[in-house]
Amino acid sequence: MNISTNAIGFTLDNDRQELIDKKLERVKYADALIVTLSLKVKLDNKQFFFEANVNFKWGTNAHVSADDFDFAAGLNKLMDVLDQKIKKEKDKVQH
Repeated sequence: MNISTNAIGFTLDNDRQELIDKKLERVKYADALIVTLSLKVKLDNKQFFFEANVNFKWGTNAHVSADDFDFAAGLNKLMDVLDQKIKKEKDKVQH
């Protein structure tokens, strides 16, 4: 799985990058299913907007997003939605 992270409107410091890396461990179970995972974080008016695009090996794409005024809380929201989306796509393919 290729992972790319992009910050818009602010600089992604080491602490935040480590938090992202730690949270992405949650979806490591899908490593063999995902070709690329692109994470974009935008800061606008003190609010963080998170977007993730996932390309699966069977050609399906998924887009999920979340936002919050707190970086960690917004990232957690995104990871919850992303985790559910991956499980849903995985179940579709297995049936």
